[in-house]
Amino acid sequence: MCGIVGYIGPKSVVPVIIEGLRRLEYRGYDSAGIAVGGAPEAPGELALRRAPGKLKNLEAVIAQSPLHGTFGIGHTRWATHGRPTEENAHPHRDGTGTLVVVHNGIVENYLSLKQGLIAKGHRFQSETDTEIIAHLIQDELELHAAQHAAGHTAEAAETNESTAALTSSAFEILPLEEAVRRAVKRLTGAFAIGVLSAHSPNKLVAARMGPPAVLGIGEGEFFLASDVPGILHHTRNIHFLQDGEVATLTLDGITLTDFHGAPLPLRVQRITWDPIQAEKAGYKHFMLKEINEQPRAVRDTTLGRVSLDTGEVFLPDMQITAEEFRTTTGITIAACGTSWHSGLAAKFMIERLARLPVDVDYASEYRYRDPIPDATMLGLLITQSGETADTIAAQQELIRKGSKTLAICNVVGSAITRAAAGTITTNAGPEIGVASTKAFTGQLTALFVFALYLAQQRGTVSSAESLHLVTELARIPGKIEEILRSVDDQCHQLAKSFSTARDFLFLGRGIHYPIALEGALKLKEISYIHAEGYPAGEMKHGPNALIDETLPVVCIATKDPADPSSVLKYEKTLSNIQEVTARSGRVIAIAIEGDHEIQQLVEHVIYIPAAPELLLPILEVVPLQLLAYHIAVRRGCDVDQPRNLAKSVTVE
Repeated sequence: MCGIVGYIGPKSVVPVIIEGLRRLEYRGYDSAGIAVGGAPEAPGELALRRAPGKLKNLEAVIAQSPLHGTFGIGHTRWATHGRPTEENAHPHRDGTGTLVVVHNGIVENYLSLKQGLIAKGHRFQSETDTEIIAHLIQDELELHAAQHAAGHTAEAAETNESTAALTSSAFEILPLEEAVRRAVKRLTGAFAIGVLSAHSPNKLVAARMGPPAVLGIGEGEFFLASDVPGILHHTRNIHFLQDGEVATLTLDGITLTDFHGAPLPLRVQRITWDPIQAEKAGYKHFMLKEINEQPRAVRDTTLGRVSLDTGEVFLPDMQITAEEFRTTTGITIAACGTSWHSGLAAKFMIERLARLPVDVDYASEYRYRDPIPDATMLGLLITQSGETADTIAAQQELIRKGSKTLAICNVVGSAITRAAAGTITTNAGPEIGVASTKAFTGQLTALFVFALYLAQQRGTVSSAESLHLVTELARIPGKIEEILRSVDDQCHQLAKSFSTARDFLFLGRGIHYPIALEGALKLKEISYIHAEGYPAGEMKHGPNALIDETLPVVCIATKDPADPSSVLKYEKTLSNIQEVTARSGRVIAIAIEGDHEIQQLVEHVIYIPAAPELLLPILEVVPLQLLAYHIAVRRGCDVDQPRNLAKSVTVE
């Protein structure tokens, strides 16, 4: 969840790290810090600056007390252990003050480790679990130094060296990377760490078990980051650090080992994202930019995967055979948050087109219900980052019980994609805003493509229907562009009327219900207004009690006239709207262009273009995103970095 940027090279280290951290602000954080070594005036020291709050607070501290050096590491922290204070901010020092650690993740056995270290005389300055790691590395250095001394002479074993001197001599005996390897084997939990020592100048050591970390290879310079955007403006050559790997960065290059010291090869990938994609490009907020990037995201996710001549779908990155797709007995979808909503929509797509039963689980709950998948079923993981801890755990449970897994993901080379037997990338590009927009529509697009592919493999859809659906899918980006042009100002005006509401209700039927959930989530995430998504048909079973003249109700009332079941759902939804208006509820309806009937029933209508029902969710969510955005802006909220939230949830 937090941001890490480390650097070794010829450039001024502080601006490189601060700028990298700024590009990782989208991950969410509540304090920041930096440690730098190699200053000419203090070659044997690490200078450290930290501050609670945003990066500007850290920059103010640095302006008051400048620091310089040749190597360094920075961190933005999202609190898990301890309050967001200066003393709890990263980097954290060891007991000698000569070694620092930054850390993403959670050390689950930190209390027992801390008690053991305290018994040895260690003293701690923070409430965090991260500080334990720095002291563990110190402990490994001191243990080795003591053993080395004891192995020479009894006199050396009985010397009364200071802790700092002992640690200094230990570095001459035990390299920093070996001390890190020994320390991480004592940890239980999830971690991506970066380590610096004043005694090992121009060396940065990184290790991973769980949360993401990437290495950047430049011209005579080397980088560590928790995510690609933090270093993409310097290099496109990236190695995705994998679980159980330790990297040592020096001016001579990067060496890689496993936790036992066995050498491993670097697997460098060329990232094709344009760095400008991670900038605001003139928009007031990243979220607004990303809402407007959705036509491109949908287009790029479709590109090369469908034939507009035949309607055939091509998914080459599959290690699952056509026969396995034909004989599978069901699909389990596991995801979290917005990705779970796309999974709910996928259930309707897959069951309708491929005639295959689908279960949709919260990934965070999946392994705790003793699930019963088997080798005849497929697991489908949906994740933006590919590093979500809960979704990784669900994938491991599926694999353990015999199911092959597929991934829908926005990050090539991420943990979930590496374990999957096939991946459909969403090709949305980097999404900086914490509240997902283009990644969601990219997921819906990828899931529709997969549902149609599965249907073709199973022979449950005709060639004519395939061609019709592919043709309609190709029209979706242009229709999103039309929505962006036509409804943005309307949503801005609606925000003036509804930004003071305390509660919102979002309603939908069938495949439109997941979009109601997503609309409610977007509003609560960025405006802090309580919002709830609900199946429209369930109103009379309880929620009608909430309706009065102060409650805005957003109702998705779209239809596909060529689909009788869609028309039936629409008619039922109109009845639900009348239940709301009869109780003085204020209705905002999402409807299809040309639907004049609904104008007679509701206070406000937002129109979207027509499309086949299974593609309507991609269009319906766009005005809901814009409505949430404009309400949040009017309320003065931090749209891109909502309170208490992080972009990538890499701890359970």
